[in-house]
Amino acid sequence: MTSVRSLAQGSIAVGLLVLGMKYAAYHLTGSVALLSDAIESIVNVVTAIVVLLATTLSAKPADDDHPYGHHKAEYFSAVLEGVLIVLAAILILREAYQSYLVPRLVEAPWVGLLLNAAASVINAGWAWVLIRQGRIHRSPALAADGRHLLSDVYSSIGVLGGVGVAALSGIAILDPILAALVALNILWAGWGLMKESLSGLMDEAIPPAMLSSIKQTISAHADGAIEAHDLRTRRAGSMTFIDFHLVVAGSTTVSAAHDICDKLETAIRQEIGEALITIHVEPDDKAKHSGIVVL
Repeated sequence: MTSVRSLAQGSIAVGLLVLGMKYAAYHLTGSVALLSDAIESIVNVVTAIVVLLATTLSAKPADDDHPYGHHKAEYFSAVLEGVLIVLAAILILREAYQSYLVPRLVEAPWVGLLLNAAASVINAGWAWVLIRQGRIHRSPALAADGRHLLSDVYSSIGVLGGVGVAALSGIAILDPILAALVALNILWAGWGLMKESLSGLMDEAIPPAMLSSIKQTISAHADGAIEAHDLRTRRAGSMTFIDFHLVVAGSTTVSAAHDICDKLETAIRQEIGEALITIHVEPDDKAKHSGIVVL
């Protein structure tokens, strides 16, 4: 959790640095396309703060009001980030329309473009860090923040090229057109973030590859049991929830059945990491197949 919090704090610092550089680029040039890049950086700073709050809340232990923990807080932050991206896109479209009505050539374009390019390189490096660490720590908020920063980098590359072409060709109307394209790109990114986060809030099952791994682990470590069936899974932030029925012989003692469950829980956690596992033990007349079958 300390690492996740440090990364979230780092996102705030990087976001403020990049915002300052991109706004300076806009101030030097007066380019509405570069302004669109700066507006998106404002969203990055706000969402970095939200990510910090969400990751801190999600790490709180379970309590009487939240017996399964606070893991879904990260999904809410990712949804909020998507909403903020949409709002930023609307602001950019407004600026682009006004500039389209009264187009003008940008000033000192090369200095501004160089400054914006440097900011984009910083964003790209930090996006890679967040995506990688988000996967390692299984943090939807960090991973979503990283993917958003990466989409920001892609749009910045387009802006840099477009503003450069506008400066060389003298076609002023290219500037607001580029800004509008940036807005459409981040709208798409915002939709993707909200869609993924809503899937988490709706208790979507874990990926098929992970589910297959869990089934194999149960089969390999269920010595003393007859069958495992009705396996269900869901993901909430960094926590995976797993429950299934385990059939044992009717003569199996409570202590022996408990030992089998403990062994299975340990093996599953070693395979997939942090998980909340619920195993319902049943007598052999509940078996649906013979042998250790995981259904």
